[in-house]
Amino acid sequence: MQDVFSFIEQNREMYIRWLQQICQQPSVAAQNRGMKETADMVEQFITQIGGESKQLETSGYPVVYGEFPGESDKTLSFYNHYDVQPEDPLDLWESPPFGAEIRDGRMYARGVADNKGNLMARLAAVHAYTQVRGKLPTRVKFIVEGEEEIGSVHLEEFVEKYHDMIQADGCIWEFGYKNADGRPQVSLGVKGMCYVELVCRGANTDLHSANAAIIENPAWRLLWALNTLKTPDEKIQIKGFYDKVATLSDDDAGMLEQMIYNEESTLEKLGLKSFLLDLSGIPLKEKLIFQPTCTVCGLVSGYTGTGSKTVLPAEARVKLDFRLVPDQDPHEIFSLLRAHLDEHGFSDIEMEGFTLEHPARTPLNNPLTRSVVNTVKDIYGMEPTIMPMSPGTGPMYILCQNLGIPAVSVGVGNFASNNHAPNENVIIEDYIQGIKHMAAIFEEFAKEA
Repeated sequence: MQDVFSFIEQNREMYIRWLQQICQQPSVAAQNRGMKETADMVEQFITQIGGESKQLETSGYPVVYGEFPGESDKTLSFYNHYDVQPEDPLDLWESPPFGAEIRDGRMYARGVADNKGNLMARLAAVHAYTQVRGKLPTRVKFIVEGEEEIGSVHLEEFVEKYHDMIQADGCIWEFGYKNADGRPQVSLGVKGMCYVELVCRGANTDLHSANAAIIENPAWRLLWALNTLKTPDEKIQIKGFYDKVATLSDDDAGMLEQMIYNEESTLEKLGLKSFLLDLSGIPLKEKLIFQPTCTVCGLVSGYTGTGSKTVLPAEARVKLDFRLVPDQDPHEIFSLLRAHLDEHGFSDIEMEGFTLEHPARTPLNNPLTRSVVNTVKDIYGMEPTIMPMSPGTGPMYILCQNLGIPAVSVGVGNFASNNHAPNENVIIEDYIQGIKHMAAIFEEFAKEA
């Protein structure tokens, strides 16, 4: 692979410019800002490096599809997304969010880590390998959606319509990071999610708070409902919630043992003295990876501005997410939550579902997993941290495991990439290493039985 690696080094400035170009193009799905331009740009990148590409329509933003021939019929696919989060709050950015400025060895831009850095590293790897060797050792597909940051709302529709085009022997998933010690993470799955909004309504208008003596306050009522969901020891009280949580296998326990999680540096970075329930070691890692959650993401009611306003609110809202683990079903959890509220006397509280994602897992002993892990050692000179499952969520199940396709995550981010936050960044050398790693995976995966 040294010939390919040398080519990557010789052309590193070009590959960095590619990343700057796509990061300088806004693509905020939530605001329909720059989406068409970015989809066109991704399609052009694929065609200019020798692939066939087209935009496959959905009821929302199109999915950009690309395909490159290989020496064998074995197929490796890449799932990425071209949409990014809004850049707010602007005043906390040290450089323009879409400026893609490079300073102190990092590129700063909204979307550079999530997910344009990984997308461009994979495209650059295809370019480098084909320029040096003429043809890829395995067929490669790109599936690049435009709605990941708004819940992949039309991806299931896309899969149903184009499932024949999606088929592959393995998929490299969108994200990947290095730990604080510089060790790459390899993730073998994602948690699922049931994201809901609860709404409690009172009078048909806000009232003077003097009326609280005789008029029910929906904010209190919503708080009382929330108080039934979880106890202070983090036990979720919804009947049947834990019934389908899978028990840990021997492989799972072994991965937790070897999984490196730097507790001290994580707490220091977050400005905290301890983790929840004062956990550490294996119990901490098991809770992070293999236990479901119930999280208040946002709560609003009445007046929250400067100073005081004596008001009895007419409405209270809360957004909740439940991170799910194998073998929980998000649709079932949604129904269990509705039943729980009804049983506790809160049938008047309205419930709307947003993201409903299944958890997804890929086995440790799998050709794709072995290819990724083995090449990490070659490229980075160290063993990776193998994450049995990411504590994050994505549409991996619907695009991969549901179709019998194993999926593994690895990429160019770092533990301080600030995804979804101001000053999002990737380290330039991590980006270049990521290109080399993808090129090495092509070759290794083609050899794996």
